[in-house]
Amino acid sequence: MRVLVVGSGAREHALVLALLRDPGVTELHCAPGNAGTVAVAAAHLVDPLDPQAVAALATSLAADLVVIGPEAPLVAGVADAVRAAGIACFGPSAAAAQIEGSKAFAKQVMAAANVATAAARVFTDGDACAAHLAAAAIPDDLDVAVAFARDVLSASGAQVIVEAFLDGPEVSLFAITDGTTVVTLLPAQDHKRAYDGDEGPNTGGMGAYAPLPWLPPGTIELVHRTVLQPVVDEMARRGTPFAGLLYAGLAMTSGGPSVIEFNCRFGDPETQAVLSLLESPLGALLHSAAVGTLAGHPELAWHGGYAATVVVAAEGYPGTPAAGDEVVVGPLADGVTVQHAGTRLDGDRVLTCGGRVLSVTAVGDSLGQARKAAYAGVGAVSVRGGFWRSDIALKAVEGAIRIP
Repeated sequence: MRVLVVGSGAREHALVLALLRDPGVTELHCAPGNAGTVAVAAAHLVDPLDPQAVAALATSLAADLVVIGPEAPLVAGVADAVRAAGIACFGPSAAAAQIEGSKAFAKQVMAAANVATAAARVFTDGDACAAHLAAAAIPDDLDVAVAFARDVLSASGAQVIVEAFLDGPEVSLFAITDGTTVVTLLPAQDHKRAYDGDEGPNTGGMGAYAPLPWLPPGTIELVHRTVLQPVVDEMARRGTPFAGLLYAGLAMTSGGPSVIEFNCRFGDPETQAVLSLLESPLGALLHSAAVGTLAGHPELAWHGGYAATVVVAAEGYPGTPAAGDEVVVGPLADGVTVQHAGTRLDGDRVLTCGGRVLSVTAVGDSLGQARKAAYAGVGAVSVRGGFWRSDIALKAVEGAIRIP
């Protein structure tokens, strides 16, 4: 099977590495890829946001499967163009991708499917939104919230959604679906804040681990039954079937799992941890979802241990990151891998070109072992001004995560 992966981040590098382990994958391509993917997949400098260009590339490669990593190409209709060219594609249509592209749309779907989520109001007027925020007893950053809302609503046709706060720890749960059947992957937890102790600004994600030793038994089955399957069924009922990766961001509240948001693609950096534990062939799984045969796919097999991923970020991230600094990765222990993100090649040198430079992922028999190995791998990375959190998965290892 010839596979084309679309995207340039650590998520796409993780997908490529997992596809390499599938004996049925005979040829791998990446568009555009990065300094890490180029070592194992042929690189193609195609704009991932150009549906016709991606479809033309897939056709020229005689690809059997196209896997789209990021949200933006999906919202732009790349999956639609690839399927129109007669090529199997893992990723939802532009219409279905609105479950991430439009939070208002996602709320409508959840309401129709009777899925637990935070109460929310949609605003199109800045004054009305500011008044609601002021009355909502926001404990801090009211001025920041009001300024943000007014800025967003200054654009024609814009909307702002104000949601109620959800208590409890967060869970990232990926589901593979062909629009009818839903297969869940291992649960993971992301670390969004830039600095230790969940301090600092929000980022794209500074690390993750999987599975979750503190998650109550039966939670995944419950979410499958009350969240994922109902949403997939509702999307089909609306005439916008969702086939691809449905990512549920959940809060484990005192009243049970509640949806924070849906994404229409693999999350980053959770993908790096989750896929490192997958033993089943990834290509066969994604192809089954793309062609509608997921119901007949064998039950997934997983490594029995844990995985931890630590992101190494560039100086200045999540603001304006430094670029052009050399990245050097020394020898790594068995079970430790590096997934590139914001990197590019300059001759034989690897240079930074983005905020999250790379991820270091390790597996272990226990979460503590995986965490220790991941940080040992981080110690093998050298980049001027690079930084990382030192507490990824620490609370879980210490047994300090509690569900209200």
